[in-house]
Amino acid sequence: MESSRKVVVDDEEEQRNWLDLPRDVMCTVFQKLDAVEILTRAERVCSAWRSVSKDPLLWRTIHMPDSGDSDFQLWVLCRRAIDLSSGHLLSIYIENFATDDLLRYITLNASHLRCLRLACCYRISDEGLYEVAERLPQLEELDISLSSGITKDSLEAIGRCCPHLKSLKFNMEGYRRPHVESNEEAYAIAETMPNLCHLQLFGNKLTNEGLLAILDGCPHLESLDLRQCFNVTLVGGLGKRCAEQIKDLRLPYDPTDDYPFEAEIDYGSFDEDYPSGISDIDFMSDDDYDYYYEFSGESDFSDYEYENYYDL
Repeated sequence: MESSRKVVVDDEEEQRNWLDLPRDVMCTVFQKLDAVEILTRAERVCSAWRSVSKDPLLWRTIHMPDSGDSDFQLWVLCRRAIDLSSGHLLSIYIENFATDDLLRYITLNASHLRCLRLACCYRISDEGLYEVAERLPQLEELDISLSSGITKDSLEAIGRCCPHLKSLKFNMEGYRRPHVESNEEAYAIAETMPNLCHLQLFGNKLTNEGLLAILDGCPHLESLDLRQCFNVTLVGGLGKRCAEQIKDLRLPYDPTDDYPFEAEIDYGSFDEDYPSGISDIDFMSDDDYDYYYEFSGESDFSDYEYENYYDL
């Protein structure tokens, strides 16, 4: 009997302590949830939780991954989260459902935004990013991953209008065929974003010329991710310069385990690209061989596919 009574008392004590948690502690707990979880579940638990969910300081960061709900519901929830921020929004992450209209709503109601991250948002365009550039001059971090319809023009607009931009992720789906080379985005970045410290260009079509332009135009770069940029060959003088200038460098064939999106690719066969059996490796000097081993930190090609690394 005493044991049963003790369990009941303990349960009541735990419940009372949970509800009486200081408001700042409750806000910390809520910050572990994404926006959809708060707006569809947590705020409905009780009046105390509903009150906490309306605290503008809770909405300085909005994280909205694709939850599987309809785009309309997510769009409505995102607008509500922005409204709840009451102008305090500093960082927002949206996966899959962003549109130009939603970007416009963000720029009109979050003038102090510092970080904008868009993943797999195929319905945004240059027009939407033009408004971002025009209305968010304090932007410091921009992530546009796997979003089609974006050209060098919007990158140039961002670069010209957002002088405080320190981090850019402009990621695409890497592929080898058909073989396409383009330095448009690389030149836009090099010419308009001199203060960049971190740059990720996963799957970009830039060549060595575009990379060299970035190294010249962005002297403050500390990290550079070139994974699956298959037109880049980091040997000789360019490889040496990258090693000296960039503290954290990811090479085209580096592992993609920590990349948050699908990164598998069909590399094809060596002979398809070089039916004559000749590749860049045939034109390397002995010094290039020695430098490659030193640069990659290996004594052989075990970490890279020998054929594919020079198969351009």
